[in-house]
Amino acid sequence: MTQLDSSEKTLSDSKSTMKVTAVTSRVSPCLSSLAYPLARYVVLPFYFGKIEVTGRENLPKQGSVILAPTHRDRWDSFMVPIAAGRDITGRDLRFMVTSDEMRGLQGWFIRRLGGFPVDIKHPGIGSIRHAIELLQARETLVIFPEGGYLSENRKYPVNKLQPGLARIALQAESSQPGLGVKIVPINIDYSTSFATKGCNVKIRIGSPLQVADYCIKTASVKHSAPRLTADLEEALRALQVGYDSPNPKVLAGSV
Repeated sequence: MTQLDSSEKTLSDSKSTMKVTAVTSRVSPCLSSLAYPLARYVVLPFYFGKIEVTGRENLPKQGSVILAPTHRDRWDSFMVPIAAGRDITGRDLRFMVTSDEMRGLQGWFIRRLGGFPVDIKHPGIGSIRHAIELLQARETLVIFPEGGYLSENRKYPVNKLQPGLARIALQAESSQPGLGVKIVPINIDYSTSFATKGCNVKIRIGSPLQVADYCIKTASVKHSAPRLTADLEEALRALQVGYDSPNPKVLAGSV
């Protein structure tokens, strides 16, 4: 899964000659009601050791929300619903997913569990537009702000964030003043460099960033995005505790 480094192009420009491919997403109630409990109670307990989740009180129960998790492994896509899925917040999750992950049987499941594709090499306006439409409809959107996970990403607690998430959030907030978009930082930390069988997991959910605080009338989205991106990166780093330096202020929770 990944996020999109969008250009600052007005998406509603009817005069644009660029061909826009429509992008949609949906959540199958039947499939999600089976898949998520199976993952929570069977798959994840079988593969991992202890999974701790803290900070769930920071998850908004309504309104426009972007969940912004760190990205180290494919398992991250399972960890986010476990930490903040429908059974926790009462809300379905929509995921921005790389086009490569939307192929075959895997893609069939992802499409029915709220995923929609993004071509990270040649991002389309349709994906950006759909992300903004979801926020305008006050849905919960998951975007990994570091971009697609790479093996070298595991060397650092938090990698440099891409500006796409901030631009999407600002564009949505600017399109409907008072929309109240919130970005929730989530740090997913494995006890091993790779998410190997039996390793432990710590998921820490931070306080939401209010996107409206970064909307300045005299500044464009392009110029406002860097400050929001920097603050989100700082928030993710603040959530990084690790296994060698426990933070006594963080209360342990359970899956």
